Formats: sequence, C-alpha cells, structure tokens
Amino acid sequence: MPRVAVDDNKRMNLRVQPDQKATLLRAAALRNTDLTDFVLQQALREARAVIEEAERVVLTGRDSLRVLDMLEHPPAPNAKLRKSIAALPKRR
Repeated sequence: MPRVAVDDNKRMNLRVQPDQKATLLRAAALRNTDLTDFVLQQALREARAVIEEAERVVLTGRDSLRVLDMLEHPPAPNAKLRKSIAALPKRR
C-alpha cells in the first residue's frame, strides 16, 4: 500500500543494496559532489522529464490544422452539452 507523502518533512530515506550505494558514491565522487546532491540532481532531472512528457501534447500537422479549424469554426452544441450548461449554477 503506498504511503502518503508528508510535506512538512525535509528528509527522504532510500533503501539500497550495498553495491547500488557503492555505485552511487563512486558516481558522486567522479562529479565532485556528495551523495545527497548527486542523487537529488539526477532524480529532479528525471522528474522534470516525466512531468514535461505527461503535460505536453504533440500533434501531427494534420491534427494541428484540425484543432485550428475547430477553434475558428466550433461545432454547434448538441443536446448533451445544452443539458450540462443548463445544469450549471446561475451566476449573480
């Protein structure tokens, strides 16, 4: 069962095998940094890449033209959309 992230704690613990830790320590030494900074920088780089990939939408040229056309010429609202709009709370 996943644990809930605790925002008020500035520490993070990892369990690694001795050979994994040795590899990380060697790489950190080769970069002239400590283990914490080395692991943190690599983890942040990967996290940013994952977030960017999840948030980016890549369209083909044809799809881009279709989106632009739909923005300029939106389809008429169907019954389901009209019903949803009618169910929205009224503004004051």
